[in-house]
Amino acid sequence: MSVSKGILLKKLSDGVLNMEEEAVIEACNEYVEAGYPAFDGIMEGLVDGMNRASQLYEDEEYFVTDLLLCSDAMYEGLSVLRPHIPSNEMEREKPKGVIGVVEGDTHDIGKNLVKIMLDTAGFDMIDLGRDVPLQNFVDKVKEVNASFVCMSTLMTTTMGGMGTVIELLKEAGIREQVKVIIGGGPISKKFADTIGADGYSSNAVEAVKLIKGLLEIA
Repeated sequence: MSVSKGILLKKLSDGVLNMEEEAVIEACNEYVEAGYPAFDGIMEGLVDGMNRASQLYEDEEYFVTDLLLCSDAMYEGLSVLRPHIPSNEMEREKPKGVIGVVEGDTHDIGKNLVKIMLDTAGFDMIDLGRDVPLQNFVDKVKEVNASFVCMSTLMTTTMGGMGTVIELLKEAGIREQVKVIIGGGPISKKFADTIGADGYSSNAVEAVKLIKGLLEIA
């Protein structure tokens, strides 16, 4: 007799939360063999675990390194479950987002966390990496027809580049079709308003909520 779906979903969630890659892989295989929907396993198991980990990070019980280890466990689980998602569910159009650290800054841990959370929330993320030339943000938004762009920096000396990207988006005639979200240590809502960004987020969890709100996604 197979284990109940609820018990296996909790195993998946707990495995991610506890950074246990092997436990997650084992639970994913058990879940698939029991015939439960892979999509539910991802959203109600793996993503749930990542959300719980993010909450502990917000509560200052987990560190950035813990979150990255949780995400490693989550990605191991995704590699098991994704092949079992029916093609019609895989084909659903995901909102595309471009993310990167602006030119002159190589600090990317915060950016990586935001990307992980947006990945798990179902967005199709294109990661430009760190120290990204400003025009590259605009070029990639045009190339993939992105719905939003996320920029981060931890340095006051590179903050101005974010405003430049917004001006470049205007010059390219695509500012109205893309939401601009910024974040990072020295960034504030006041700064976001000053340069004409659509939103500011102080952490990865808030970034997901903010973007869903801007794109009017439930």
